[in-house]
Amino acid sequence: MTWTIDIENVAGIIDGAATIEPGLNAVRASNWQGKSSFIASIETALGVATPLTEGRDRGRVHLETPDRTVEVELQRTDGRVAASGTPYLDDEYDAVRADLFACLDETNAVRQAVRDGENLESVLLEPLDFQNIDDRIADLQRQRERVDSKLAQAEEAAERLPTAQEKVTRLETELVELRDRYAELSGPDDAEPPADAQSELAQARSARQQAENRIERLDRSIERTKERLDERRGELDDIEVTDDTDYADALDRARSELAGARQDKEVLQSVYSATELVLEENRLDLVTDVDRELTGDTVVCWTCGTETSHEAVEERLDALGERIAAIRVTVESARDRVEELEAKREKREQERRRRNDLETEVADLEETLADHRASIESARERREEADARVSELAESIDETVEAITDVESEIKYREAELDDARDELTQLEDRVDQREDFEDERDRLDDEIRELRTRKDRITYEAREAFETAMQAVLSRFDTGFETARLTGEFDIVVARDGREASLDALSEGELELLGFVAALAGYESFDVAETVPVMLVDSVGGLADDNLHTLIAYLRERTDYLVFTVYPEYAAFDGAEIDPSDWEVATGTARADD
Repeated sequence: MTWTIDIENVAGIIDGAATIEPGLNAVRASNWQGKSSFIASIETALGVATPLTEGRDRGRVHLETPDRTVEVELQRTDGRVAASGTPYLDDEYDAVRADLFACLDETNAVRQAVRDGENLESVLLEPLDFQNIDDRIADLQRQRERVDSKLAQAEEAAERLPTAQEKVTRLETELVELRDRYAELSGPDDAEPPADAQSELAQARSARQQAENRIERLDRSIERTKERLDERRGELDDIEVTDDTDYADALDRARSELAGARQDKEVLQSVYSATELVLEENRLDLVTDVDRELTGDTVVCWTCGTETSHEAVEERLDALGERIAAIRVTVESARDRVEELEAKREKREQERRRRNDLETEVADLEETLADHRASIESARERREEADARVSELAESIDETVEAITDVESEIKYREAELDDARDELTQLEDRVDQREDFEDERDRLDDEIRELRTRKDRITYEAREAFETAMQAVLSRFDTGFETARLTGEFDIVVARDGREASLDALSEGELELLGFVAALAGYESFDVAETVPVMLVDSVGGLADDNLHTLIAYLRERTDYLVFTVYPEYAAFDGAEIDPSDWEVATGTARADD
């Protein structure tokens, strides 16, 4: 049942470890030894705080409990601290309840609101904001609508059930009569039935029906094939294949012209770039002789050996640049010509392929149409033969056989109808049987919706009741300067002293602390915090003498499995475990205020 906790860079604790025993756990130390920081470390493990040590980028809390392992890491990024890992409370609603009503340190919102004399409605009912009551009601309403639909189907089935039962009974009666009629027409068992003629007639009728079905299918196929054939012929007529000009030679010439122009451009560009570099760097003397005079430099052409001037070289370079520009135009024109020819050739090839595909498909459709027309003629011939055979056999069968056949057909029809009616009756009975379940489900959903809609009112009532109960218990244990205190319907604390209402400002620090704990316990009880987190944390209880602090701790101990609180060395010992922070490494100046 023991909890063990390891702490690194949390609040004012650089490095520390401790065990938390069931019952009372007093962290006894003077100021700045890590008492409040230890409480903050447990809050970090619970998932309600992120007090990373000032000046540190990372922190960690590792908590081992009998039923789970908790690992929370803190990291500072861009001046903000974020937590990651597996805190004890991973649900936001649970974390809010614990933070408000179980983590009763100096910064606790309920205690602070009481000290400041503020209205307590927003802080005591804050957890309701995290239950998404409206969304849950909407979801339950959607479920209820689905149940209502099924319930309506079940009620409709109940209305249709008598009619369905009557139909089944009627069909069963008709079948009995038809079977009696069949036995009457068939005669005694030793009578010779005209089975052969009857069988042949049935086969002839079946063959005629098959032929008719075949004709219908072929008619539909012929119609579809003709429509498709007309569409393909229309597409074929719309295709205009361009002239048969062979683009191969023209394309080869254009590509050759493009390659030549590109090569010329590259050669001229190389000469231009080299000459330009020599002139820009003023390094003609690297490639030729330069005679520098006052009237101007004389340059020996490095290709022909004649004398020229620096300005003449630059003029020739400019002329060469213009030549390169002209060749670029030639290259662009040649490339456009190549692309144009390639596009024309590809378009012609696509037209030819499409025309060939359509011609092939038209030929296949024409062949299919011819096959279908031949098949339908054959089917018509078989139908005529079967029709003639039916007429021939029908004449040879007397009225009794016809009557037997009719009764047999009627029996089969009624049997099929009875099967359908029984299936429908079974489905209706199943739906009717489920009606009570649907009604129960709808009642349950109504109760849940009603409970959610009244949850705030119920919590409000329970909080006020819990406040009054805790207040009576506190008044019976403490000798306060006021006779009683209550929580109004608007969540204001009203205290009475000497039979009259007194201002909270007139109360002592210790009395305000007691009222703060009573208010927190009201939320603790009304929101069932003990079911979620088995620990209660108490820190920085000012204004209470030694005996009053012992009384408060004893009162709180009755409400939680683990009570961890801070205390100064001068207070008398408690009947429980004591946590000694002397072995902890504490960051001086960064511990919480009451440390």
